[in-house]
Amino acid sequence: MSEKPKALFTDVVGGMCPARLVLEHVTSRWGVLILIALLERSYRFSELRRRVGGVSEKMLTQTLQTLERDGFVLRVARPVIPPHVDYSLTALGEEAARQVSELARWTDSRVPEVEEARARYDEARREIATDPSQ
Repeated sequence: MSEKPKALFTDVVGGMCPARLVLEHVTSRWGVLILIALLERSYRFSELRRRVGGVSEKMLTQTLQTLERDGFVLRVARPVIPPHVDYSLTALGEEAARQVSELARWTDSRVPEVEEARARYDEARREIATDPSQ
């Protein structure tokens, strides 16, 4: 009796898939942007906060800790005064960053189509709302 071959891809859409949590971390609002920024170079905390516009200090801290725990980000504290901490990507983090960067590039190239779809949707909704026969 032969063994069933192991699936190449886990069911992230299903309930309790371990990959699902990792996917959530990598594709979170700030996770994507932090990974893309760190693909450019390593950053100190304050530099990274300025680079990733709109992120609060608290969210940047939490997201960096999550990405570090998952093995995507390396945090290096230098024993100087004041403390100097650098954040960079691990090899795993660089691979993930390249993937989300491609998704971001694709998204950027499709913004006009998305805006057109939104306009059509909104127009159809307005027509339904103003048509008394509906």
